[in-house]
Amino acid sequence: MFFLTIVFLPLLGSLYSGFGGCFLGRRGSVFISTTSIFITLILTINMFYKVVFEDGSYCLRLMGWIHSGLFYCDWAFLFDPLTVVLLFIVTCISTLVHYYSSGYMLTDPHLIRFMSYLSLFTFFMLILITADNFIQMFVGWEGVGFCSFLLINFWFTRLQANKAAIKAMIINRISDFALILGLLTVFISFKSIEYASVFGALELIVGCSFSFLNFNFNILNTICVLFLIGAMGKSAQIFLHTWLPDAMEGPTPVSALIHAATMVTAGIFLIARCSPLFETSPMVLKLIIIIGSMTAFFAGTIGLTQNDLKKVIAYSTCSQLGYMFFACGLSNYNIGIYHLSTHAFFKALLFLSAGSVIHALDNEQDMRKMGGLRRLLPYTYIMFVIGSLSLMGFPFLTGFYSKDAILEIAFASHDHIGHFAYWLGTMAALCTAFYSTRLLYLTFLSKTNGYRQNILNAHDSSMPMAFPLAILAFGSIFIGYLWKDMFMGLGSDFWRNAIYIAPHNINLIDAEFLPTIFKLLPVICSVFGLVFAFLLYHFNLYAFYKLKISWLGVVLYNFLNRKWFFDKVYHELISQNILHISYFKTYKLIDRGIIEILGPYGLSITLSNFSSRLSKLHTGYIYNYSLLMLISFIVLMGFVLNCYSTLLISCSVLIFLLVLTSNSRD
Repeated sequence: MFFLTIVFLPLLGSLYSGFGGCFLGRRGSVFISTTSIFITLILTINMFYKVVFEDGSYCLRLMGWIHSGLFYCDWAFLFDPLTVVLLFIVTCISTLVHYYSSGYMLTDPHLIRFMSYLSLFTFFMLILITADNFIQMFVGWEGVGFCSFLLINFWFTRLQANKAAIKAMIINRISDFALILGLLTVFISFKSIEYASVFGALELIVGCSFSFLNFNFNILNTICVLFLIGAMGKSAQIFLHTWLPDAMEGPTPVSALIHAATMVTAGIFLIARCSPLFETSPMVLKLIIIIGSMTAFFAGTIGLTQNDLKKVIAYSTCSQLGYMFFACGLSNYNIGIYHLSTHAFFKALLFLSAGSVIHALDNEQDMRKMGGLRRLLPYTYIMFVIGSLSLMGFPFLTGFYSKDAILEIAFASHDHIGHFAYWLGTMAALCTAFYSTRLLYLTFLSKTNGYRQNILNAHDSSMPMAFPLAILAFGSIFIGYLWKDMFMGLGSDFWRNAIYIAPHNINLIDAEFLPTIFKLLPVICSVFGLVFAFLLYHFNLYAFYKLKISWLGVVLYNFLNRKWFFDKVYHELISQNILHISYFKTYKLIDRGIIEILGPYGLSITLSNFSSRLSKLHTGYIYNYSLLMLISFIVLMGFVLNCYSTLLISCSVLIFLLVLTSNSRD
């Protein structure tokens, strides 16, 4: 019962607050949903202690679900170190977001529906991370996608919210289709979908292949590639990332929950959970490194020129997810999860602080229309500084421990792909420091550039919005240091069997003996980016202005501001062409043309014309009927005597009469 309460209490809170909202009222609905998540957090801390400090992993089989031939799938829940870490992150961030929402959404008329959606979102994420098999995991996987659609489209009267929600759903459908194919391949190959059975039988499948379209494919490589595509869509990696910045159309608490603890972390969790599977495929691991490092760099460059407060933070999320991805590609899944855990705190802090700014300025999100807010919102300013410094990887804050460890291990891999990831990651760290400082300066330090009414009415956060920021600020400062040795310390057995790293892929010790310059370079780049951005915007250098208005500056700015033209390419070269083909070829030519002519429409027209012509033979004259009877008799005799010439002559006479009769009637 204790295990089930952790998973299903958020669902009960969602149902009670949603369907009973008309009886409970706004305060009652907020209390029920927030209390249910808080109790889940308390139980999760207890579970964390049991699993980590009492050396126990628990598996609970609830009931049978699907039994068909060799296919068995149960409702079962697994609680191991990987699960309890994600449980703690999800429930902690979700509790703070619920409490924050009670203040942020206070004046929204649909607060009850919003709180219900948040709890349902948390429930599906818990289903995903506690699943004991791939099918149950996929239920949670699809559930968080569905809830993200509801929350992004929460203000459904806004066209941009509709478009953003549909975009997120469609792009995730692309990756989810690949994940489904991967799950089917797993079942066909292993005859099971349970984690323990699949991972235990890996040695039997190594080297096996299957034939498709006369090509041979390695089974394990195929499964890993399909799982990788599924993770890329959910965790917004390059080529499948375009939904993430548009998801900012939802309320700010939704952005914090999606980016810090739920949807975007699902892809990282999938790769870490399937670490025994990925360790058998070095080719896919290298592909993960390339994709992750490219994502970290390109998202960092895009963040340099964005002007929307939330979109800058959204692209920083995309960049940090790239770090997590290539950490897993380097076979250091524990460090990838470590960065996921530390990132959750400072990213939630940044989004909720941004929510405080937006709330204070009457929903203004353009940084160019802010400025001078450090005196009006001093508490929010301090929280923003802590979150931004942690995001930059400033020494001895939370982000410093995990991000620098990833870059050191990338360089310590001693191959060209690892060095490729190191240099792109270092450049991404420089970009991160620059756009974080730019965000702070334009929002809080520059001269006031906002509307007079907004500035006069600006106020700092109320208690429900301020308290979560303080908790997250504590985590953004200390969590990285407190969890460092437990998550990635040499000799730590924290993860036990939850994560598997092949012995030849362990390079954590090598990272300790790197030349000092390569250890310090990411920190130097971060400090340089911070100082350079501050000086650039504080002194308003004329040379910087001339560079921006030059031909090269305009081209570069447009390239970055328009997000490397990913949206333009997808829209004009893919979406429009598909819609054009769908309308003019599939719909007009095939559906309305060939199929209707050869199908029911053409058949009905043919029968109708034949019937109308046949009815014209009923002239009412006896000599016409006598002639028809004679022709019919001759036709019948032709059939009996197999006289084909007689049949041909009779049919010709009959057709002639039909034509003659129709002309005479006309």
